[in-house]
Amino acid sequence: MRGSVTNDCRLLTRRGAVAYDVHAHCIPPGVAPHLGSYLGSELRDPPRPDLIDLPARLAAMDRAGVHVQLVSGWIGLTGYDLPADQGVRWARRFNDALTEMTAKRPERFLGLCHVPLQAPEEAADELRRCVEELGMVGVEIATTVDGAELDDERLEPFWAAAAELRCLVLIHPDQRLPGRRQPRYFLNNTVGNAAEITIAVAHLVCSGVLERYPGLRLCVVHGGGYLPYQAGRLDRGYTAQPAQTAGPARAGGRLPRPPSAYLRSIYFDTITHSPRALRFLIDFAGADHVVLGSDYPFEMGDPDPVRTLGAVPVLTAEERRLILRDNVRRLLSGVRRPAALR
Repeated sequence: MRGSVTNDCRLLTRRGAVAYDVHAHCIPPGVAPHLGSYLGSELRDPPRPDLIDLPARLAAMDRAGVHVQLVSGWIGLTGYDLPADQGVRWARRFNDALTEMTAKRPERFLGLCHVPLQAPEEAADELRRCVEELGMVGVEIATTVDGAELDDERLEPFWAAAAELRCLVLIHPDQRLPGRRQPRYFLNNTVGNAAEITIAVAHLVCSGVLERYPGLRLCVVHGGGYLPYQAGRLDRGYTAQPAQTAGPARAGGRLPRPPSAYLRSIYFDTITHSPRALRFLIDFAGADHVVLGSDYPFEMGDPDPVRTLGAVPVLTAEERRLILRDNVRRLLSGVRRPAALR
């Protein structure tokens, strides 16, 4: 049975149901030789070749049945720890190089920029430049900004710009979860990444950022961390401890709706590493708020996300179409339509 469902997903892509991968990383060739000097430090290890090699990327996409990648930088290249002026220069260089890369195959790639969130006003300006002038469809941000949470009031200009532009905001863990209990046994990744996402998105929800900016188009990678599976606990805190769970004064104090209502406005990628977990995520968020993700080219990603989707129990043809293609097109409907969306 599983094989036949998987084949249905492959057949859909052959019949024109274009598959979009929203979660794929790169190092634009234009900045790859200069990363150390741009970021102001020497890299401990050389960049992975598969982050740079365009033909290898296209071949991997073809093998997986992925027609279009939304490409974003390796999350270690955000440059949030740089001085503000240096971070602004770095973001512009990175985004110009990413635009050059995606322009080589505009029907296969859509760009997600980096912005200098340590300088929020400048980050808003760079986001506008990337979306309105460079033709990018959104931005990738990390779960913290040099130690600050995403609900930090200094980031209000960025959130306002993202809502105004109606562009995608992809939230990605930066593996900086503090504490001494999780680095062993690769737990910094297997547990830490999901925990990072959970904490970051919970801050956005509970602080009222999503209430203030209902036009935000957020996508959370790695299946949303633990949030979809523990949304009931957030809601319980909302009712059982109203004083402690109230948002800040700028959010009007207590949220008018329980946290799970805001979670259901967010999009989640498919990287759960379990067909049953992915089925739960689809049931929680709705098939219209789940999108395909691979985390290319990293080992903890999913190298064959179309096949993974095909293994999900009791997946309907309509759910497959939504997750493979239609959700991304709707998610990006607020931005200028580049070739890969036509």
